[in-house]
Amino acid sequence: MFDRFFPDEYVASTYVIPFEKLYEDGYRGVIFDIDNTLVPHGAPADERAKKLFRRLEDIGFCSCLISNNQEPRVKMFNKDIGTNYIFNAHKPSTKNYIRAMEIMGTDRTNTVFVGDQLFTDVWGAKRAGIHNILVKPIHPKEEIQIVLKRYLEKIVLHFYKKRLKNREN
Repeated sequence: MFDRFFPDEYVASTYVIPFEKLYEDGYRGVIFDIDNTLVPHGAPADERAKKLFRRLEDIGFCSCLISNNQEPRVKMFNKDIGTNYIFNAHKPSTKNYIRAMEIMGTDRTNTVFVGDQLFTDVWGAKRAGIHNILVKPIHPKEEIQIVLKRYLEKIVLHFYKKRLKNREN
C-alpha cells in the first residue's frame, strides 16, 4: 500500500552518504533538496555543505539543487556553492527532476536524488525513475504543512522499516 513512497535508501544524513562508492557504481549526477537535507530550514550554506560540494566536484559528479522554494532562498544558499539550481520546482512533479538531469547531462540510470521528505522529494524522484536516498531532517523546526506531513511519513517509514526487517529474517 505504501510501497510507492518507500525510498530506495534511508540514511541518517546527507553527510554520511558514500558518494565515492556511488561514483564507482556509475552514478554521475546528484540532485539535492536544500532545506533540512543540506542545512536547517532557511539557513545559508555552511562549511559542511561547501565542503560536500567541493568533494563532489573532486570526485567528478555534476550536481543540481531542486527546491520548491522561490529563487531568493535558493540563490542565497547557492551563493557559496555555485552549482546548478531549479527553484519553484513543484515537487513531486517529475518535470524538474528531468530538467535537472538535462542540465547535468545525466539520465535516470546515472543520477541519484537526496532529500528529506517522502511525499515531495522521494515520491517525485521515484516517479521520475531516479535512484533516491531519504535522509533524516537536519532540524526539527519546520513549517506547519511539513510538520503535518511528518506524521504521515512516520507511518510510511514504520512499514518501510518493517519490510526491511522481514527481508533480513
